[in-house]
Amino acid sequence: MPIHETAPGSVALDAPAEGATSEFLRQARCAWVIAKKNARVYYLKGPVVTFGIVFPLFFYLSFAAGHDAPVEVMVPGIAAMALFFTASAVGPLVTPWERQARTFERLVTSPASLSAILAGDVGAGAAFGALLAMLPVMAALLLTAARVSAPLPLLGGWLLGATAFSSLGVLMAAPATDTPSQVMMLSNLVRLPLIFVSGVFVPHAQMPQWGQWLSPLSPLSYCADLIRVGFGGTAYFSVAMDVLALAGFSLSFMIAAHFFHRRTRDRAA
Repeated sequence: MPIHETAPGSVALDAPAEGATSEFLRQARCAWVIAKKNARVYYLKGPVVTFGIVFPLFFYLSFAAGHDAPVEVMVPGIAAMALFFTASAVGPLVTPWERQARTFERLVTSPASLSAILAGDVGAGAAFGALLAMLPVMAALLLTAARVSAPLPLLGGWLLGATAFSSLGVLMAAPATDTPSQVMMLSNLVRLPLIFVSGVFVPHAQMPQWGQWLSPLSPLSYCADLIRVGFGGTAYFSVAMDVLALAGFSLSFMIAAHFFHRRTRDRAA
């Protein structure tokens, strides 16, 4: 089925020819077009760059300034923080911007299903996070003694973490508002607690008991664990548990996002 990109923020899809493709492939192509549209229109907007790159970098460095942490601890923490913020930065902002531009209504009434729309948003956020968060990692590899010693856990944590964090961002865009600042306020209320219990700032073994109980509730805990293993560190959880947990978080966030976005859409109809 032919699919065309039109003005920024909109997607046009031709009526499917009978027997052209299966419904799954049709919706997959819709998701791909939506992801490309999001990348073209929203990636370099000011709030995305600020909340996705600048804020996490200075946030971590300001915390680490008073701690004499070794490089093997600093680099995985910065990498996990950058991935968490960049991958979850696009999702909360796309839907409010779509509502402001009055293109969201055209999107939900197109042949693209709600699942395809959300999959496109998640794909765009995950790609944005995975690619942009590589900048501090590359800088660390060039400027410090940090080295990648286990590529597979690092790659697994990078891709699964980007997907889980992007899904979380799309979930937080569910409230029926066209004001990005309101969504970002909710986003930070969710993301900041997840950071502090993830073991990025304070190693799990040094956390108080309540922090060790809450740590498994943060997807960042498992992503940072895999990245730490990739740089030669020791895992707090097992690698298999990290992979399964990130996959489970991604699926759970997507299911919840579909449920709440559908409720928001039905109430507005």
